[in-house]
Amino acid sequence: MGHIARKRFGQHFLVDTGLIDAIVRLIDPRPGEPLVEIGPGLGAMTQPLLERCGALTVVELDRDLAARWRARQGVTVIESDVLKVDFAALADAAAQPLRVVGNLPYNISTPILFHLLAVADRVRDQNFMLQKEVVERMAAGPGGKDYGRLSVMLQWRYAIEATLDVPPEAFDPPPRVDSAMVRMRPLAQPPALDPARLGELVTVAFSQRRKLLRHSLGRWLTEQQFGGAFDLQRRAEEVPVAEYVALAQAVGPRAA
Repeated sequence: MGHIARKRFGQHFLVDTGLIDAIVRLIDPRPGEPLVEIGPGLGAMTQPLLERCGALTVVELDRDLAARWRARQGVTVIESDVLKVDFAALADAAAQPLRVVGNLPYNISTPILFHLLAVADRVRDQNFMLQKEVVERMAAGPGGKDYGRLSVMLQWRYAIEATLDVPPEAFDPPPRVDSAMVRMRPLAQPPALDPARLGELVTVAFSQRRKLLRHSLGRWLTEQQFGGAFDLQRRAEEVPVAEYVALAQAVGPRAA
């Protein structure tokens, strides 16, 4: 398409046709599904997705690329920063949960994940290309260095599965990191809690991850006047997601 990748947008275009086919088969789009692609770029995934489902919505910040996609039949273009897109409104307009896909800009991948976390109840699934290191953190279990705030904040709400490794040479220009595909399925019956409270608690817990929790989370719990029991003689990375969730429920939402 004669487009030069723009560094400020974190553009790396997928060009490996074999991998593109494998990714589209993983997503398995069907006609009538409300498919939303974040950052279609030059259309490596967009074109085969469109061929399978007949219509889709794309979110594109680059005005040159957005203009090109507007000329394509079956493509609805939202020219916007993805962090400003109202995904709940898109789901309401479709009258069914969204399927969200994309090769996410690596420089803002975590903010995008948290933006979508707020509307997880309006999403059927998410299939994203991300930096492999980020995918490993998303899917990590307790006890290792990859397990952290991102692991807890996503796993309380989604079932997360790393599905495919993608090497740098699959892109033009090649990024300096390995990439991977991840599938995220919102839990049908997530725990009832205040997500902001869980976020606050987990941020405090991992703020001094090399120290025992009594040095960080213990002080925070005292400030919240929490009188319940919780084992603080552990490091943050040793506590399973379910225990963080139970603690957030026990502490309760912040007083209005």
